[in-house]
Amino acid sequence: MVAAVGILGGAVLVARGMTGEDSAAGAAPLAGVFQQAPASPSASPTPTGPSPEELAAQERAKRVKALNAALKKYAATVPEFSVAVLDKTTGETYSYRGDEKYETASVVKVQVLACLLLTAQDKGRKVTSSEDALAKKMIRYSDNAATTSLFSKLGRASAISACNKRLGLTQTRVSSSWGLTRTTVKDQVKLLDALVDEKGELTAASRKYADTLMSTVAEDQDWGVPAVAKAGEEATVKNGWLSRSTENGRWIINSVGRVTDDDTDVSIAVLSHLNKTMPGGITVVEKAATLTRTHLLY
Repeated sequence: MVAAVGILGGAVLVARGMTGEDSAAGAAPLAGVFQQAPASPSASPTPTGPSPEELAAQERAKRVKALNAALKKYAATVPEFSVAVLDKTTGETYSYRGDEKYETASVVKVQVLACLLLTAQDKGRKVTSSEDALAKKMIRYSDNAATTSLFSKLGRASAISACNKRLGLTQTRVSSSWGLTRTTVKDQVKLLDALVDEKGELTAASRKYADTLMSTVAEDQDWGVPAVAKAGEEATVKNGWLSRSTENGRWIINSVGRVTDDDTDVSIAVLSHLNKTMPGGITVVEKAATLTRTHLLY
């Protein structure tokens, strides 16, 4: 007897038949036997692993942790400061001591500028020639008399507060003495972002006007946020500085502004006080801003 083997649909077919002698003898052939082949082992599912979004979140968490540590270490050696960064590309905001309130000194002039633009828009007009002259002095040269004039014309603290509310500022209290307005770095980056938000309260013309003024400040006031800009990047800024008699002549030093190019679009705010000197305070705000760039890699 011989066996014939064939494969059918993954099964082995074994047919036992007779030899020629058996057939000649008239013996009945054996029925074929269908025998199932052993099943192949099933493949293990391929591990999916973290998604690109999860990997990005993990990487950012590492950078934030390192930045927190670096800022905490630096803060132990200098007067009090806070810093925030709003990255428009990712929509993420980072802040260190972001809810601490500081007196604005002259960075409040950005609020006054925003309110001037909103007020003109509401009346369906451009800023007047006299308003334009005052605004340019206020932002480019930090002229206090020009600021006081606009502050009064707009309706003083209540009017600026109403504008702030429209722009999403929730942690800022405007003072009748405008330089003593209190704010946080979180609110300041919100304000900076509102000045460029295409879907926000300000028109394209208003946004361009604010950008033009804040990108052309006097040379002696071009410090703070612009210190972190790389070659080829654009920077806007408004700084504030004030020696406070209530703090034994120590200095408030603040800087708010934006850094942009094809790949970078961030708003940065650094607020500080209790600085012994103005140059010392400038060093503090520039170092704090630089640390955010070093670790956040924007």
